[in-house]
Amino acid sequence: MQLIHGIENLLPEHRPSAVSIGNYDGVHLGHQHVIKTLLEQSQALNAPATVITFEPLAKEFFRPGSVPLLHSVSQRAEQLFALGIDRVLCIEFTAEFAAYSPARFVEEVLLDGLGVRYLSVGDDFRFGKDRAGDFEFLKKFGESHDFSVTAHDTFEIGGSRVSSGRVREALQNADFKLAETLLGQPYTISGVVSRGQQLGRTLDFPTANIVLEPTQTAVNGVYAVRAIGAGEVTVNGVANIGTRPTVDGSENRLEVHLFDFDADLYEKKLRVQVLHKIRDEQKFSSIDALKIQIAADADSARRYFQNHGN
Repeated sequence: MQLIHGIENLLPEHRPSAVSIGNYDGVHLGHQHVIKTLLEQSQALNAPATVITFEPLAKEFFRPGSVPLLHSVSQRAEQLFALGIDRVLCIEFTAEFAAYSPARFVEEVLLDGLGVRYLSVGDDFRFGKDRAGDFEFLKKFGESHDFSVTAHDTFEIGGSRVSSGRVREALQNADFKLAETLLGQPYTISGVVSRGQQLGRTLDFPTANIVLEPTQTAVNGVYAVRAIGAGEVTVNGVANIGTRPTVDGSENRLEVHLFDFDADLYEKKLRVQVLHKIRDEQKFSSIDALKIQIAADADSARRYFQNHGN
């Protein structure tokens, strides 16, 4: 399993490949449907399964702030590896990359870089300068360069297309049941616990802190959560996701207080399932007012778990 950052870091050992190109934000059931076929082709061709994704996403590059990410690149890669993908190539989407002609992209990335033997793209996939490349372009290129191309069909649930945008909408509407249906699992944020200001201890609510990507804002507020840590220990808790305006925070963070838990989590990996929204993030007039609200939030989260059999 290998996460490759940048076209310039492709090596001869990364050829040949069976490839899929897409944003893969959230790695939802539609993505998983594509991955299943990619893995089958990878095995048949004896070519490692490789996913190409982008940072930032193209839409975010052209319209900053328009796409709240579900997951960081490292989280996407982690999920893809769990499904059996061998390599993830993350291409930095820059003005220079946006100016690539379709032919240059195919030749430099797919052929020279990855030695593509099989390629899977969405039925509406467009790429290259002015979005001039499409499935038909790839198919013709493949015929003359000995690789096959398939366009994966739209994957639907409940008569509607499964997409990262639909997952984002569900989360922003606090419809966690729908989000879980689309993702195939509860919406989960993962990361390494870092040392924060340790303000939570002074408020009698110590927290495990995970610094998030600035654009990872698919959820924002206070939530009932379930955390899974080292040794797959599962603990319920309450979390704030946002910038902590009461203490003039600037970083986008996930801060989770775990119920009846006192082990050291610093520098450990934590997966946090976001299950129920309690309220929006807000700025309080004083630390005392914040402390009172945190206690109320914790009570709300505990009631949620009691009512849901957890």
